[in-house]
Amino acid sequence: MTAHPVPAHPRSLVIGLRAAGALVLAVVLASCSLFDGGNQDKSPSTVKADPSIVASAPPGLDSFYSQEVVWQPCENGFQCAKVTVPMDYDKPDGDTIQIAALKAPSTGKKTGTLLVNPGGPGGSGYDFVKDAAATRFSQSVRSNFDVVGFDPRGVKRSSPVTCMTDAERDAARAKIYALDTDAGLAAALADNKAIGTACAAQTGPSLGHIDTVSSAKDLDILRAVVNDAKLNYLGYSYGTFLGSTYASLFPDNVGRMVLDGALDPSISNEDLTSGQARAFERAIRSYVADCLQKGGCPLSGNVDTGVQQIRDLINAVQETPRTAKDGRVVNGTMFVSGLITPLYNNESWPALTQALEAAMTGDVSLMLRLADLGADRSSNGTYTSNSTFAFNAINCLDYPMVSDIAGMRAEEQRLLEDSPTLGYFFAYGGTNCADWPYKNVRTPAPVKYAGKSPIVVIGTTGDPATPLEWAASLRKQLENASLLTWRGEGHTAYGRSNSCIEDAVDSYFVDGKVPGDNTVC
Repeated sequence: MTAHPVPAHPRSLVIGLRAAGALVLAVVLASCSLFDGGNQDKSPSTVKADPSIVASAPPGLDSFYSQEVVWQPCENGFQCAKVTVPMDYDKPDGDTIQIAALKAPSTGKKTGTLLVNPGGPGGSGYDFVKDAAATRFSQSVRSNFDVVGFDPRGVKRSSPVTCMTDAERDAARAKIYALDTDAGLAAALADNKAIGTACAAQTGPSLGHIDTVSSAKDLDILRAVVNDAKLNYLGYSYGTFLGSTYASLFPDNVGRMVLDGALDPSISNEDLTSGQARAFERAIRSYVADCLQKGGCPLSGNVDTGVQQIRDLINAVQETPRTAKDGRVVNGTMFVSGLITPLYNNESWPALTQALEAAMTGDVSLMLRLADLGADRSSNGTYTSNSTFAFNAINCLDYPMVSDIAGMRAEEQRLLEDSPTLGYFFAYGGTNCADWPYKNVRTPAPVKYAGKSPIVVIGTTGDPATPLEWAASLRKQLENASLLTWRGEGHTAYGRSNSCIEDAVDSYFVDGKVPGDNTVC
């Protein structure tokens, strides 16, 4: 394999740690029921700060914790607001930014607010709640809680990372680099440096302050301005990293917290990548086994031969890029992005089967459509989010990365062992941050939590993006926690698994009943 487009890291192409990725195909390929509207009050409402909650504000942040937030009717039955936070928490008297939030009002007697993050980094909680409030959450949760999604700093509506036009994004995704040559790697590094420079110029100084620790501090301000003494929180995927970071910073403020599709905050970026590579390889094998048992599968033989047929197809597109029906050229990495996207949700496996069947006859149009879904590109050529850029910018602040040539080449060899099918496409992620305008502000380390409120951690046995072992590791780090495991395929569990998981989480949120540790559903 000799070709690789920019951005080099496939997780940035498919938004690899985002539970919303598991939702996107369900929304596009199936019909999503409309939000029922909840409280249909059409007038703006102002939430005045509770003095007892403001009293607990960290030093210098009283004005942010005491702000009055106006919730305006929006999005056909929802309410929207902007919450002001410091751009730099070391300089709370300096510049500010605003966090965009969307509320699905409780349908019954409200007992609190449930703040939600769908993952990423770069996923829009605003969009997640808008699109999934009526289908992702049970009636008991909806009755007891206002469900609030927010765009974290740097994401979409909240001082977004801005880097390229839509046409420039198309061109960047279509580029090909011979990364096994020094010249090809140098070209990729140069292009990524230019992208970073453009991001800094177009985004401004907030680009240096969109790390996860800062977002966790925003989360505490959000808790305060909805007048909750304790944070009730549901975090998927990267949202588990945000949640565990919050728990380590504000242990006394944790209420009922569920971390689904857990990320292990103690591991390096390189170990994270290796873990995902192995997990996606397992997911491909699970998909192939399922496909071979059903009629109409374009693969043949046993699982090993079926996986080899997929590898052969990837290699063929890698060596000779193909043209889709819309005239766009599909290279190897775009093809792999399309292959990966439906692995986030086993309900989307039939879409992958259709795309593979067409590709094996020479038509890569369906695989390109899947890749576009992962990249948030609409069929009309517009990108509906900045998730790819936010993902990269946040990761560059959160993780030190191996970016020297020898180190990246050694990592490629390890990744090829981890995943013979996809390892190459997980390599060279260090090119994204090698010349990023801002250096990392965090070193991976275990989280420490000594709060009184038990936290629920969920892992899925067949999760391709956040392997089950990460959930077990996070549960140990949190100490006061309970681990739920779903025997299933795809990324995350709550809202797409079975009644065992759903009932356990609902009982925890609504009644405070903590599921037994190491419960398997």
